[in-house]
Amino acid sequence: MRKITYREALREALREEMRRDPSVFLLGEDIGRYWGGAFKVTDGLAEEFGDERVRDTPISENAIIGVAVGAAITGMRPVAEIMFGDLAALAMDQIANQAAKIRYMFGGQAKAPLVVRTPFGAGVNIASHHSQSLEAWFMHVPGLHVAVPSTPYDAKGLLKAAIRGNNPVVFCEHKLLYPVEGEVPEGEYTIPFGVADVKREGEDVTVVATLYMVHKALKAAEKMADEGISVEVVDPRTLAPLDKKTIIGSVKKTGRLVVVSEDCKTAGVTAEIAAIAAEEAIDYLDAPIKRVAEPDTPIPFSPPLEQYVIPDEKAIIKAIKEVL
Repeated sequence: MRKITYREALREALREEMRRDPSVFLLGEDIGRYWGGAFKVTDGLAEEFGDERVRDTPISENAIIGVAVGAAITGMRPVAEIMFGDLAALAMDQIANQAAKIRYMFGGQAKAPLVVRTPFGAGVNIASHHSQSLEAWFMHVPGLHVAVPSTPYDAKGLLKAAIRGNNPVVFCEHKLLYPVEGEVPEGEYTIPFGVADVKREGEDVTVVATLYMVHKALKAAEKMADEGISVEVVDPRTLAPLDKKTIIGSVKKTGRLVVVSEDCKTAGVTAEIAAIAAEEAIDYLDAPIKRVAEPDTPIPFSPPLEQYVIPDEKAIIKAIKEVL
């Protein structure tokens, strides 16, 4: 099977859906023909589809999402790009109080089928305002779907499903994943929301990880295999809806759980998944649950300090050994 990058997989999903459905259009800052997006995901799409369907916007996240919500209500399928996930805070009223609630407030008579694509994560040395992982903010809002693809295959399949669905979706992309290559079939496919993927099967401990942490968890699992420890790595792929069944099933099999995410530890993704396991599988646990996440601190600008706060393979291996 061919290999393409995460960036290319996203672009391919956008191109295919724009060709398939004329109601799909893109909007965001610098996404058009002169720049192609801050991370080049939309590069070349304005040349193919024109400036009407690939719209460069003013520097106003609130306006971008406001336009997307209005367009979605009236029958369009907008895909809005927020250049950095941190800046979604400037559009939280539109995302959390409008897009997320419209279908419920109108008893299903109106819907807001829009996708908000945005990059999260640290590791590229751009300081506190551009390096956070805020997935849990959106996971907390009823009415929003939240995707966290870790591979090019998952990125393409989930983005196509998000565009075709009738729910507002926050589509989280880690900055360090854009150049990562992976196998992606050339044929048509989508990935349903709420279906986790077991990236590696194991018997001794379950590691649930998201986004770029999936790759670190897989590397940790390889090192643990050299010591005779069998690690199962589960990638939720979407946080809302969350595939509890697969996570709980893995915990019941292994009896041990480590949860890994790049967001802050307090009230974050790891906290929710750990709580679910404690509520629904505590009788199967042979050790306390361990969480690996960033400390509750802004992301430092200093490269050594930034690397210090980002969870790494050593931290994952340490947690695995502690539960064993």
